[in-house]
Amino acid sequence: MKIAVCDDNENELTRIKELLDAYASCNNQNFIIKCFSSSVELASTAEFEKYDIYILDIIMPVMDGISLAREIRTFDKSSPVIFLTSTPEFAVESYTVKAFNYLLKPVDKIPLYNTIDDIIETFHNEQHDTFIIKNNFGIHKIYLADIVYAEALNRKVILYLKNNEQVVSTDVFSSVCDTLTAHKEFTLPHRSFIVNMNYIRTIDTEKILLNNNKTIPVAQRRVSDIKKQYLEFQMEE
Repeated sequence: MKIAVCDDNENELTRIKELLDAYASCNNQNFIIKCFSSSVELASTAEFEKYDIYILDIIMPVMDGISLAREIRTFDKSSPVIFLTSTPEFAVESYTVKAFNYLLKPVDKIPLYNTIDDIIETFHNEQHDTFIIKNNFGIHKIYLADIVYAEALNRKVILYLKNNEQVVSTDVFSSVCDTLTAHKEFTLPHRSFIVNMNYIRTIDTEKILLNNNKTIPVAQRRVSDIKKQYLEFQMEE
């Protein structure tokens, strides 16, 4: 998930990034955070680099946060906007650009985290991509976005989820791979593993390191293809 944070106050910018990094670490999220101290700089780049969330200070020189949000809405109609304000009485609804939420500066982690929770929950509710698996306990519906990786082990398939839960499927691994690789975020680095590229931290000549510090082996003949696939995926995102 890519997040743009724009505030001309460098201290506030640093604080918000640190809070978001801490949130991502605690919740096993993959955040790519880009900070802008100039609203004009973000306005000039956002059209060519899409973000999933915008966090915008309202009071900024040259172009204020409301004007910046209006500019963003000309090419991005859906990504949620969070406004930052120093005025408790500020009402976002009084402007033509509606925010997902507004936060009082200096930003406190609880309202920020609650807002991010709401955005992620809304994103999940809007997702139609789910994975239905069968096992000895019944049928489970899992959001594809929650699958970090899957492993073939002892004639079963274990799906590892971002909340550290493990779900065992009785489906054959080839069937699971066929279903998951139909979605662009999944790649098959090894005959026994399939990985969600949203959770990849690094790739080298022998292994993939995930955000949860788990390492996944990479077949030597697949290293070049996996790196290319991952790069193309990141460019699309």
